[in-house]
Amino acid sequence: MIDKLVFYFQFPFVRYALIVGVLIAMCASMLGVTLVLKRFSYIGDGLSHVAFGAMAIAGLTNLTNNMIIIMPITALSAVLLLRTGQNTKIKGDAAIAMISVGALAIGYLIMNLFPSSSNITGDVCTTLFGSSSLLTLSVADVWTCVILSVIVTALFVVFYNKIFAVTFDENFARATGTKADRYNLLIAVIIAVIVVLAMKMVGTLLISALVIFPAVSAMRLFNSYRSVTICAVVISVVCAFAGIIISILAGTPVGSTIVAVDVVAFIFCYIAGMFVGGARA
Repeated sequence: MIDKLVFYFQFPFVRYALIVGVLIAMCASMLGVTLVLKRFSYIGDGLSHVAFGAMAIAGLTNLTNNMIIIMPITALSAVLLLRTGQNTKIKGDAAIAMISVGALAIGYLIMNLFPSSSNITGDVCTTLFGSSSLLTLSVADVWTCVILSVIVTALFVVFYNKIFAVTFDENFARATGTKADRYNLLIAVIIAVIVVLAMKMVGTLLISALVIFPAVSAMRLFNSYRSVTICAVVISVVCAFAGIIISILAGTPVGSTIVAVDVVAFIFCYIAGMFVGGARA
């Protein structure tokens, strides 16, 4: 097995996949803790469906880089989800359900009306559950992911105290002068960026797993926000690395393999948490 791994690591596409996979997993887990604690875990799922619809629209334009369309639409939807979720008539979970289901249906309709290939079912399945596209990344894709990951990490570190404040007690944060709406907006836009990046790796239906599993696993072991965040990042990075390696060696789907490893890690943390005693989210 070691010889096989050494052989595969000679190929650039394997190194690219590991770099992108680890960076995306790291970014998703950082914000995942905040989303889980704010009871807004499914925003990742909702935005992934929006990204699916945006991808279908981008397919009509024949652009070389469809992120030009997908990123702005997903970010705008993140803002709308935040604003609509604060409406007293439309609660957050209802807003996510409305936008995500609507975008998913419209995206599938567009793909059927204006097919970009003869295998529509295969295209849809690939987009929803991920594919080997992670193993066909170009240098430009890798640099795009690196730059956006650095920006996301920098924003999280710089505004860590503010994000911490609006996560635990938004009303108190407002009372102390913190512009909670601004930081909620920042969180939503960052999640939109992560969702778009993660589509290549795990597909639109499995993105929430990258956000939720590491955070919930870490909460079984630790109590403090900082410790949970660091642990979630470590778990997510290790699971992404292991998932990609297993996928390459066993020939299994990359996205599903990573999520399966995340599930195993959660079970392990759940059992360990019975003895350690972390938070119970």
